[in-house]
Parts: sequence; C-alpha cells; structure tokens
Amino acid sequence: MPVVLEDFPVLTPVTDEDLALAARAVRVHVPEAWPQGPLCRSERVPFPCRLARWARATLEAAGLTEEQV
Repeated sequence: MPVVLEDFPVLTPVTDEDLALAARAVRVHVPEAWPQGPLCRSERVPFPCRLARWARATLEAAGLTEEQV
C-alpha cells in the first residue's frame, strides 16, 4: 500500500554537505521513460521522487538557477 509522505525539509542556510548531497541526488534521481509514464531511475516511483524534489529545492535555496543545475 503506497503511503504519501511529505517532502523532506530544506534547511537554511544550505551547508556545503547539503549542497554536495543535493547535487548528487539531482544526477542519480532522474526521469526514465516507462509505459506508465516517467519514473525515477533510482526509486521506480513517479518522477520527481521525494529526493529529487528535495535536491532541486535545496539547490534553489542555495541560489542556483535551473540552468546551473
């Protein structure tokens, strides 16, 4: 039974460690085409997964733009 969980919190100020983890998560948790729609390559759940959302929000909180990501 799938459970909908809230997103991970984005802590501010963003630390260097958070920034490194977020950058890695953006590279690992990417969409992959499946017949039922895009799924997270790492978790096989609908994209964007919780970690991908946290990573992008963390990078945005650090001041990075979408183009920089």
